Amino acid sequence: MGLHFNFQEILTAFMVLFAVIDITGSVPVIVGLNATGKKVRAGQSALLSLLILVVFLFAGDGLLHLFNTDIASFALAGALVLFALAVEMTFNVELFKNDSSAGQSAIVPVVFPLVAGPGTLTTALSLRAECHVENIIVAIVLNMLLVFLVLWKIHWVEKLIGRNGIYIARRFFGVILIAMSMKLFVSNFRILWAG
Repeated sequence: MGLHFNFQEILTAFMVLFAVIDITGSVPVIVGLNATGKKVRAGQSALLSLLILVVFLFAGDGLLHLFNTDIASFALAGALVLFALAVEMTFNVELFKNDSSAGQSAIVPVVFPLVAGPGTLTTALSLRAECHVENIIVAIVLNMLLVFLVLWKIHWVEKLIGRNGIYIARRFFGVILIAMSMKLFVSNFRILWAG
């Protein structure tokens, strides 16, 4: 079984994951953590997030079989989660409560739920219905490189983008995510309907 690297699939997976992770939208949270003395380690956070996502990408399939479901059904559920995340980003409403407490280490709020949270894990697995797994892994690696760069140069990124830039980027990717979640929903609904 050969590898099926495809630029279009890599780009699609990258954009979807980038919108869900929303690292630029997390800049104020990360700056706040650093200000309270919790040093966010860029390399450690990006590497741990990468590990969690890749492991879930493969182990998640086994979990689906364990619960007697398939990728198309999971992708359909994932599309609904993506849609909810997109609504949060676009309309600035809170649908998913962040329960991470202030007493925890910076790894917990940064790696989970900010980077490798439920939305990102669901998205990575849902993308298997649309893209080859090797293209999703490349997209995950590229996103984690971006996460590393943002965390490493956090104050520079904050100054470069600014509050208005972060606000606009969040809304823009929220709208893109709505469109992508609808596409994911429709294509997998057709698969289930035909089956």
